[in-house]
Amino acid sequence: MPSKVAYLRGFPGHRPANKNEPQPGPGSIEPPKYLSRGAKKIWREIAPELFRLGLLTILDRQALARYSVLHSRWMEAEKFLEEKGSVYPIKDDQGNIKYLAQFPQVSMMRNYAKLANSLGLEFGLTASARVRLHVDPLSDESDKDRETFG
Repeated sequence: MPSKVAYLRGFPGHRPANKNEPQPGPGSIEPPKYLSRGAKKIWREIAPELFRLGLLTILDRQALARYSVLHSRWMEAEKFLEEKGSVYPIKDDQGNIKYLAQFPQVSMMRNYAKLANSLGLEFGLTASARVRLHVDPLSDESDKDRETFG
């Protein structure tokens, strides 16, 4: 666990912090150009706050990009299912319904959610992940510095 996250969560078992942990530079709050429109929207919703909390570094950009893509694809699958429902009919040669089959988007949505949740935990993006974080409010001066970055 990175020291920044460990400091925010507290040190269980009173283990000392790694004093030699590499400290990567801050990341940009601008989304990578290769992200889809939907993934960029997700990025722009969360990156500024992660940056403000000091949880977005240059080395975290790829993980946040993956999270943004997964969340965006989860939303696309959810939209599809909202419009079409979860199942569709399989018919016999006479047009009679034999059974109902589940759209692939059902399992896609489940997989995207599971993977996005896993990555989101790394950034404290769920209530249960945040409950373990202890954050000191930033001063107005440090907020101004962070807003002009990137």
